[in-house]
Order: sequence, then structure tokens, then C-alpha cells
Amino acid sequence: MSVLGDIRSNEGRRGCLLAQLAAVATLAIVFLWAPPAKADFRLCNNTASRVGIALGYKDAEGWTTEGWWNVSAKSCETLLRGTLVARYYYIYAIDYDRGGEWSGQAFMCSRDKEFTIRGTEDCLARGFDRTGFFEVDTGEQRAWTVQLTETGEQNNAQRSLPGLPGGASPSGGIPGGSPVSPSLPPPGAPKK
Repeated sequence: MSVLGDIRSNEGRRGCLLAQLAAVATLAIVFLWAPPAKADFRLCNNTASRVGIALGYKDAEGWTTEGWWNVSAKSCETLLRGTLVARYYYIYAIDYDRGGEWSGQAFMCSRDKEFTIRGTEDCLARGFDRTGFFEVDTGEQRAWTVQLTETGEQNNAQRSLPGLPGGASPSGGIPGGSPVSPSLPPPGAPKK
């Protein structure tokens, strides 16, 4: 091979190597600057009313209930940011405009004003209200969105309620109650 051929061959290799390094650097920048995947617990209010939301969950420190998030009609709100810490979450919602509520048989503490309450026991003795929340099973997903609707189908399938505060029976059912469904009839809806 001639000297000129060696120079051109080396220049070609250098150009290829520089192009590969540029591609690797670009990918590294994209991955380092890319925002982390969203992993939040959200609620979308698909009703025509403003609603108030209270949320209950169990984390490493025990049971907590929090409220109130005011969610406008036809909008969504992030209730908890970050990767979910539990499989089961509990919601109580009030329809501010038409009255009514979305509730269930998982009793936890709440109050009329903004709150964060630790524990679910002795709500009344501690000066709180005892409120029935409905269960949301996230299936251990990293993120979850609850769709609050005006019309919904009642879930008649029997299912257990593991981790329910307030004395779930060994079979997972609610003493004196029935399974709770996140697709509860809307407040103010005519009874069928």
C-alpha cells in the first residue's frame, strides 16, 4: 500500500471512531438529562362537579389519612408523588356542588379541615370523624390513576380486602359489610 493510502485509511478510521464517540456521548447526555418516569398516585375527576378528596394508605410508619384535595370538574390532581409505597389505597370523596359522597367500609379518621392523621384507631376519642373510605387495589404498580365518574357499574364479584384497617376478618372480608368497589355509584345518582 502507498503512503497516501495509509493516511487515507487512518483518517477514515479516525472519522469513524469520532462519529462513534459522538453517538455514545449523545446517548449518555439523553439518558442523564431525561426526566425520571412518573410514578405518582393521581385522581381524575371526570364529573361535572368540584369534589373534595381524602386519601388513606399504609406506609413504613403505619396508617395515614390526608385531606383535602379540591379537584375541579373534568381535571386531574396528583395526590402522592413518587413510587407507590403500598398496594392498597383508600379514598373518600365529597361532591361539593350536588352533594353526596363516594365512600366505603374501610373506616379511617378524617376531619372537616385540612388534615394529616396517623393511625385509624379511636378516631372519635381522638377528636376526629370516623369516615368510610373505598379501597383501590393498585396491583403493586409503580403509578396509579383513579377515575372518579358520575356513572359506574357496581362490582358484584367477591374479592378479599387484605390490609384493611379496622379489623378485617381472617378471610379478608369486612365484618358486617360487603366488598368495596372503586366503581361506586355516583353521589346524587338515581337508585336503580
